[in-house]
Amino acid sequence: MKLAILGGGGFRVPYVYQALLRDRGSRRIEQVWLHDSDEGRLDAMAAVLATLADGVPDAPKVSTTVDPDRALEGADFVFAAVRVGGLAGRVCDERVALDLDVLGQETTGPGGLAYGLRTIPVMLDIAHRVKALAPDAYVINFTNPAGMITEAMQGVLGDRVLGICDTPSGLGTRVAAALGLDPARVRLDYVGLNHLGWMRRILHDGVDVLPALLADDDLLGSLEEGVVFGREWLRDLGVIPNEYLYYYYFNREAVRATLDAPQTRGEFLLKQQSAFYERIAQASGGAALELWRETVRSRSASYMAEMKGAETGQALDEHTAIDPVDEGYAGVALSVMGAISRNERATMILNVRNGSTVAALPPDAVVEVPVTVDANGVHPLVLDQPDLHQTGLMQQVKAVERLTISAALTGSRTDAAKAFGLHPLVDSAAVGRRLLDGYIDRIPEVAAVFANGGRS
Repeated sequence: MKLAILGGGGFRVPYVYQALLRDRGSRRIEQVWLHDSDEGRLDAMAAVLATLADGVPDAPKVSTTVDPDRALEGADFVFAAVRVGGLAGRVCDERVALDLDVLGQETTGPGGLAYGLRTIPVMLDIAHRVKALAPDAYVINFTNPAGMITEAMQGVLGDRVLGICDTPSGLGTRVAAALGLDPARVRLDYVGLNHLGWMRRILHDGVDVLPALLADDDLLGSLEEGVVFGREWLRDLGVIPNEYLYYYYFNREAVRATLDAPQTRGEFLLKQQSAFYERIAQASGGAALELWRETVRSRSASYMAEMKGAETGQALDEHTAIDPVDEGYAGVALSVMGAISRNERATMILNVRNGSTVAALPPDAVVEVPVTVDANGVHPLVLDQPDLHQTGLMQQVKAVERLTISAALTGSRTDAAKAFGLHPLVDSAAVGRRLLDGYIDRIPEVAAVFANGGRS
C-alpha cells in the first residue's frame, strides 16, 4: 500500500515512519511519499527516516517530491500535516491577537480562525486532487485547526476524511497509567470538538474510575490536567477537560502569562526550526537523527508552558512520558490504517461527521467523539448527551467555525467579522473587526482570501 504524507518536511513525520516500522501486519504500507513545498525540509526528513530504517527488514521505501499530484496518485492513505504561511504566519496569529490583549494561540481563539481562513482553500484544493488521483484513499488530517479543516474537506470527500488529535487519547493513556490500569481494558466517555472536549467517564471493565481519581489528591495532582486546572476546579466540574479548555476557563490568566513571556510559542519554534534545518543540512546518518531527537525534546519542554507555571517540570515529565509513536497521533493513525485495511476493529477518539451523535449540533458538523473503525469505515458510538454548559460552548464555537469555513470559501468579510466577533474568547464585535483587519494586513495568505471581491 502507498501512504502520501503532505507536509512531509515536518517534525511529525519521523513519528509516523517509526510507527510504520513497528507494523508487521499483513497488508502494510510499502511506499511512503513525502510531499513538501521546501526541498531542503524534504531532504532533512529523508535523512532522518533513512537512519531510522537502517537495518530494518522490509522498511517502507521513502520517496520525496515537491509535486503534490505525484505524491497523491494511487495513494491508499493520505496524511495531511500542512502549515500554510509557515511559522512566520503562526507568529502573526499570536501577535495580532496579543496586541489587542486577546489570547494569541495557534488553534484556540482568533489565531485559530486566522489559521483556518488561510488553510481551508489549500486543503480544499488537496481534497479535489485526492478525489481525482486517489478516489479510494482515506485522508487522515493532522492539519490544524483539525476539526475545522476536516469539516471543510468532508464537503468534497465525505466520510473518507477524519481528523486526529492525540490530546484525548493521551489523556486516557496517562489516566490509566496513574491508576495502574491496563489501557486496553479502559474505555473513555469523551465528547466535544477538537481542542474543546470533556472526559466524563473512564470505564475499566465497565466500572467508572473517574470519581476515585477525582477524590485522590496525590493521583489527581500527578496528572498534567491536575497541574493545569487545579484539583478544586476539576472536582467542581466533575470531569477532566481537554487541556486547551484552560484558555476558556482561565482566559485572563492565560493572556497575562503569554503577554509576560519573553516570546510566544510560535517565535520560539521559528527560531528553533530555522536553526534545526540549517544544522541538519550539514549532518548525515546518525547525526541527523540525533539532531531531530534533540530538537523534539526541546519542543516538548516548551509545550503550552504558559499554562503550567511554576510546576512546568512536573507537567512536562507527565506529558513526555507517553510514547508519541505508540500512544500519540502516529499510533492512532496506524490503528486507523490497520482497522480499515486489515479489518482490525479498533475504538478510538477521532474528529468525524456528527450524524445523530450530538443532537444539539448539525448532522454534518465535525465532532470529536469515541468511534469504532473497521473495514467499513468509521462509526461514532452512541453516547450520553453533553450537559448544558458543554452544549452551549460547543454550539457557540461550532457556529464560529462554520462562519470561518464560509468566509474562506466565499471571501465574505461579513462572515469573517462575525466569526471573530462571536468567538467567546474575543467578546467584542469591535475587537473582532480589528482582529480581522490586523490579520489581513499582516498575513498575505489571509489577505488573498478576501482579494477577489467577496461579499462585504
